[in-house]
Order: sequence, then structure tokens, then C-alpha cells
Amino acid sequence: MKNMEQELICPVCKEMYKQPLALPCMHNVCHICASEILVQHGYICCDPSSEPTSPASTPATRSPRMGRRVVPKPDRLDRLLKSGFGTYPGRKRGAVHPQTISFLCPACQRDVDLGERGLGNLFRNLTLERIVERYRQTINISTAIMCQFCKPPQLEATKGCTECKSSFCNECFKLCHPWGTQKAQHEPTPPTLTFRPKGLMCPEHKEEVTHYCKTCQRLVCQLCRIRRAHASHKVTPVLSAYQALREKLTKSLAYILSSQDTVQLQIAELEEMVKHTEVNGSQAKEEVSQLIRGLCTVLEEKQAALLQAIQESQQERLASLHHQVQEHRAMLENSGMVGYTQEVLKETDHPCFVQAAKQLHSRIVRATDSLQSFRPAATSSFSRFQLDLSREMKLLTDLTFIKAPEAPVIDTQRTYAYDQIFLCWRLPQHSPPAWHFTVEYRKSDTKAKALKLWQRCEEVRGTSALVEYLDMDSVYVLRVKGCNKAGFGEYSEDIYLHTPPAPVLNFFLDNRWGFNRERLAISKDQRAVRSMPGLPMLFAAERLMTSCHLSIDLLIGDVAITQGRSYWACCVDPSSYLVKVGVGLESKLQEWFQVPQDVVSPRYDPDSGHDSGAEDATVDAPPPYAFLTIGMGKILLSHGSALTSRDPSGCTIPLPPRIGICLDYKRSKVTFYDAVSFRGLWECGVDCSGPVCPAFCFIGGGALQLQELVASKQERKVTIGGLSKLD
Repeated sequence: MKNMEQELICPVCKEMYKQPLALPCMHNVCHICASEILVQHGYICCDPSSEPTSPASTPATRSPRMGRRVVPKPDRLDRLLKSGFGTYPGRKRGAVHPQTISFLCPACQRDVDLGERGLGNLFRNLTLERIVERYRQTINISTAIMCQFCKPPQLEATKGCTECKSSFCNECFKLCHPWGTQKAQHEPTPPTLTFRPKGLMCPEHKEEVTHYCKTCQRLVCQLCRIRRAHASHKVTPVLSAYQALREKLTKSLAYILSSQDTVQLQIAELEEMVKHTEVNGSQAKEEVSQLIRGLCTVLEEKQAALLQAIQESQQERLASLHHQVQEHRAMLENSGMVGYTQEVLKETDHPCFVQAAKQLHSRIVRATDSLQSFRPAATSSFSRFQLDLSREMKLLTDLTFIKAPEAPVIDTQRTYAYDQIFLCWRLPQHSPPAWHFTVEYRKSDTKAKALKLWQRCEEVRGTSALVEYLDMDSVYVLRVKGCNKAGFGEYSEDIYLHTPPAPVLNFFLDNRWGFNRERLAISKDQRAVRSMPGLPMLFAAERLMTSCHLSIDLLIGDVAITQGRSYWACCVDPSSYLVKVGVGLESKLQEWFQVPQDVVSPRYDPDSGHDSGAEDATVDAPPPYAFLTIGMGKILLSHGSALTSRDPSGCTIPLPPRIGICLDYKRSKVTFYDAVSFRGLWECGVDCSGPVCPAFCFIGGGALQLQELVASKQERKVTIGGLSKLD
């Protein structure tokens, strides 16, 4: 018990708890300390040193010998509620709620809502008080409690009274509890310095708590239970809550006690981390200091170079100016050059004069020119040696530690699952750059008892990746995180992708036979087709107004399925007038090409929704082809029956970005999916007595494109699978 003193210390006064109150955040604080905090924030509180009055602590209302307090009858409760019981001065029943009191918890530093009544809405933690008292007795076993009524010298107390909140010796207890009075019914207790109610009382109604509200996670009394605030809440007897919490606490404590070896290992690991933290922190400090010293060295070297350049320019200018000063001083009247010139002019010997004057004339000419066109040999301004350090100062001001990349954002428009999973992401706009990424994925199995381990691929360059070697008809969860010199950043949000229900069939559109080249245009890669109504539709206008028949343009894939299960997907232009996607028996489709089918114009007799060829088939035989009808951005669902304008039993759903078709050749079934969510749209039978081909029909303008294989995408950066590692 001596080892738990830290649990009994108030976070405010740093002393053992005195009348602790239980805060909604599951922490405790002394009543006096909480009151002082509220007063500092401008709230008015009652005297915290006074004991709260309650039926359990008032001798005139209850005696321990009177047994358990009787619960008020329902009619008395109704009278109390009608008379305004539970209100407090300053508030009228039904009035607008005043502002609630906010309290900053000193333990977790979070704002706690105390409601309108403030500390009066909190329970007193009597269990903590009892533990504090037992702890005091353990560490101060020899300390005696003296009688509070004896005249000096005081005797040692032998009894205590919870009702009187005092400790007595034998004689004083008899004097203060005379026979025949109500105080005589007070039961003696062991002497103590702290007195508390015997039972936990409701802070609002001063009634003994009898129930526990699971919704509010709060003890309530009988009056609280019938109030409107707890009318629809789950309320159980306090005994049930006691048993449940005691059982949970016992199990948790037993688990902790049985895991002491694990605790010791974790403590050793944490202590090792503390050592590494100290070493790494010192190393990081040294690295930063070294970098700053290197930066200072570079600045000092740069400073020396710049000052040297200024010094050299200054010396060069001073030399030029000093030379110019000397030249001008030679032109003064009492200078040597002027006197020498005057003496030369006195020479009368012509040959000698010419010889001397020739040497002197060039100097005189230079002096004359310098005098007539005076200009300083150098400027005194050093403005071109100024430095603009605004950019460098901003860089130094913004100098800080590098940050790890922010959580990447998965690009859901470009990410999809087909033959493989193509995962694409990007970093937020203001995120620090990433050197590389780590992609993690695992199979999501709701029936499995334990979660699958993450499969990981590290050092992914770029912002996209392929995930291969996946199971069919399964859901995979994927996530990405970036890394740079600062370490790994946060994970992106998990994205769930459903793999196709069958192996993906790769094929191209057949452009060799059968299709109408005037109205259908196939792309060069044979994966897209566009129906161009144009003039052919104009030429058919007369038939539309008379016999109202219009030809269907049919196009098939260049493969024939003869076994197993196959899946493929396509995208239909939402602006297409009428497009049918599906499958058909190869022999029947060839007959179709030889004798083009006509349909009645929708103006007079609408299409029947899903064309399954059932009109020409017997009752038991499956139809030779099955198509899903798409038009004007909608999918027509007929629930397996023909749809007419007089029988609108079907409905339409929005066209998804991609349509998936799964053919089960063995079961003679074809299923249409939303290829994004893999939600089933429609399923029907089809004749598989021979080879079956993917088929597409167009009426009017429209466009369709086959889904490209993920493996053939050119923008992939890395392929995941085969060499993936387990987490």
C-alpha cells in the first residue's frame, strides 16, 4: 500500500485528496482546489470547507438504527415535481437554460462541462476518501487521534460519530449522546479525522443513488430516474452495475498480474528507448550545432571575400586619386614643373631649347588637358558593393526542422481494380516532399477471426503502383505513407477495392466483318467505338415517320468463349442514345450480321428493356443472347419482364462509370455489375451450346470503350507482388 501514494495526490495542491470530487473526465480533484479554480475564472462558489448537507449526514432526519431509507411513493414524487423540486434559485421551470460552467481539468488539461450547477453536479468520491484514510493509518500507525471534547489534557479518542462528525473518548461520547434522546441512536464508529456520508448521495436531490444510467454513464437516484432527461435511457440497478464493473475490473487486474513478465519486458524496452532517446537527442543537437557552425564558417569566409573585394577596390581608387592629386599639384605656380618650364623658356640656344622643350611639351599638354576636362580618376561611392540579404534573411528566419510528408490522398477517380489493382495517390498541396512511398495492402475478410497481415512494398518511386497476384472476388484494403529525411508520415485513409468475380478476359473489337462502317468508327487500338448517326440517321427519317423501323448496329469482340468463367468491363458514354452490352451465341450473331435486325421506333413501341431473345426461344431453352439496355445516362431494369409504356413495372438507375459483364459458360449464366462497387445489376441465362462472343449494339449516336488492362498502363511506377514482405 505504501507504493500507491502517487495515486492519492491531488494534481492541484500536490497533497493527499481532501473531499475529492469525481470529474466527468474520470479524474479527481479536491473540493477546495476545484472551488479555487472556478473562483479564479470568475465563477461564484459556495464555501468549499462546509460539508454538504444530506439526509445521511443530518442527525435530525436519519439515524443509522432506523434502517434503510424508504423510497418516496410515486404520488409524493409527482407532488415534488409539480412543486418545482429540483430547481434552484435564479431559474424558473421551463425557462431557457443558462450558460453551463466549464472547468479545466488539471490532470488532462481538457475543458469539462459541469452543467448549470457547477460543482454541485459532481459526486464525492467516497471510495477514494476511504483509501486515503487507510493509507494515512498505514504510514502513521502510531499517531493517536485525540478526543475533540476533552478539556486539557485530552484523552485518546476511542469512538467516532458519523452523524456528529467528531471523535470522542468513552466519557465524552456518553455525555454528548445522552440516553433517551435522538442522539442516543447514533452508532459509534472507529475514531477518524475525516467524516463522510455512509452512502453516496445524489448531488442534485440529496437522495441515495439506487440506479446507474448506462447512456449517461452516471449514478442516479429515484428522482433522477423518472425525470425526462433519463426517460429513454438504459437505466439498471446499481447492484447490476456494481457486479458488471467489479467483474471487468477483476478480470483486467488478473490479466495485468498474470502478465508481469510482459510488463517487465516492456519496461526494459522503454528504458532502452529512453537511453536511445538521450543518445539520439544529443546526437541531433551535435548535428544541428555542426551544421550551424558550418553555416557560420561559410558566412565568415564569404565575409572575408567580400571585405577583400572592397579593400582592393578602395586601394585601387586611392592610388588613382593620389596620382591625380600629384598631377594637379605639379601645375601650381610654385611647383617644380612650372619653375622648370619657366627656366627652359629662358634658354636662347635654339638647338638646346628644342631638345629640352620636346621632353617637357608632352607633360605640359597632359596637364593642360587634365585641367580643361577635369574629372576625378575614381568615384568615392561604394554603392555597387551593397548586399541584398532579404531572401537569405527569409531563408534563415524560416530555417526549421524538416517535416515528414503529410498523409497522401488516394485518387479515387484513377484508382480501380481489374486484372490487377492500379493505385494512384497525391500529396496535399502544402505537404513537405516525399523521397519515396510505402504501399501496404491486405485482404479484408470479415469472417476471419484475426486480421490478415499487411503486405508491404517499400521505396515506391512516383505516385502510382500496381498490386498483382490477388484473389478473385475479394475485397482488399490499401493505404500509403510517404517518407523523407524526417521519417515516415501519416498513413492515407484506407481504401477498399473489390476484385473481379472471374478472370479478366482481354479482347479487342472485331473490325473485319459485319459491322456498318458508315455508322460505326472503331479506334486504331480497337478498344473504342463511336456510333455516328449523322446522314444515315437523316436518311432513315422517312422510315421513322412511316413504318417507324430503325436498324441496330451490331459489333462483337474478336474472341469466342467456350469454357470457364470470364469477366470484362467497358465504359459507356452517358450521352449515348441507346446502347446494349452483353453476350450472344456466335452462330446467332453471324445470322444477325447477314440479316440486320430491325426494331420498332421508341416513338411508337418502346424497346423491351433487356433483350434476351426469349421471343424466338422455347420455354425451357435459354435465349441465344442477353443484353443490358443503356440510354441517356440510365440503365433500364425490367426485373426479368418485358417493359412497355402501359406497364411501367421496371425502373432505371444512374449509369455507373463502368459496366462489368461476367459470363459463366458452365452454368449458362451472365451477370451484369457496377464495375466500381461490384454491385449486381442483373442476371439472366444465355445459350452456351456453342462459342459465345461479347457483343455491343448501337441505336443512334453513342460511344463505348473497353476497360484497359492495368498491366498495360504506361504510367505505372512499380509492381507489387511476388516480392512483397509481411508486416
